[in-house]
Amino acid sequence: MEKDRKLAHIQLAFDSQTVKSEQDKRFIYEPMLSGHPLEELKPFPFLGKNMKAPIWVSSMTGGTGVAKTINRNIAKACREFGLGMGLGSCRKILFDKTHWEDFDVRDEIGDDQPFWANLGIAQVEILLKEKNEKAITDLLGELRTDGLIIHVNPLQEWFQPEGDKIERPPIETVKEILDKIDVPIMVKEVGQGIGRESLKELLLLPIKAIEFAAYGGTNFSKLEMLRDDPQQYELFNPFAFVGQTAEQMTRSINQLLNEIKEPACRQLIISGGIKNYLDGYHLVSLSKLPAVYGMASSVLKRATGDYQELKEYLSNQIKGYQLAQTYLRLNTENEEG
Repeated sequence: MEKDRKLAHIQLAFDSQTVKSEQDKRFIYEPMLSGHPLEELKPFPFLGKNMKAPIWVSSMTGGTGVAKTINRNIAKACREFGLGMGLGSCRKILFDKTHWEDFDVRDEIGDDQPFWANLGIAQVEILLKEKNEKAITDLLGELRTDGLIIHVNPLQEWFQPEGDKIERPPIETVKEILDKIDVPIMVKEVGQGIGRESLKELLLLPIKAIEFAAYGGTNFSKLEMLRDDPQQYELFNPFAFVGQTAEQMTRSINQLLNEIKEPACRQLIISGGIKNYLDGYHLVSLSKLPAVYGMASSVLKRATGDYQELKEYLSNQIKGYQLAQTYLRLNTENEEG
């Protein structure tokens, strides 16, 4: 009733005060130029498929009991909302099918959405050394994925108690696997981002996308330190605070495009520290290359149980993105670079 609504306004008015220090200065709010969004976001091409919303989900897990539920929930949501999905590391199922069902979710996501497998740079290096790159193509074929994500994680491998030694510069391994197998390849980090010179090298390669996995989200180097001896954690913990944020990486690539007029790689997944749709909208809008934004831990947290929780979360994320796209413009006075 109108009377009840007015009373609620009076009661909540003091709790609804905002202060200048909380203002999001990334945007200019334009309330006069559009009605409420009534239609869904327009589909757009990405990684050879059509996505309905610019959200990429990396599940980060497999072979842990609950992983089957997580990956199936995520795949189902990606199908329903038209999103893209990257699997957690598939190393566990390269030569042992015990946990195969945790990863085998093509039927759930369907053929229309991007669905990519994932291996670490150390594993790719070993397979090349053993001249067994066929193991990669077999894996991708059996999983029916659209391509391979190579996660480049030298710090994580170093701090992982059972980590592998990386013998070659990862860029050399990526170049060699591109020559050896004819499958789409993407490169990502695992929580500390990628610096300018490394980004430049990647932009020059015919990979399909770069996923940031930037500093500010889940940091797998720190995760491995926490698994190790407390004295080792205290010694190496400063490394947990180095890296590049998603915004720093987006700006670096924008600047590099002034030097590289025709990059071979022309698509980005901006991930790492993306807390919500406003973070995603800001960085996707800022990027000069076609981009989507990646969310992992916030989705993972809601994918462990009932599907409805994950469905509602992603539905609201998309609605928030629609509102941002309708009423917000980048504040260029606040932008640098």
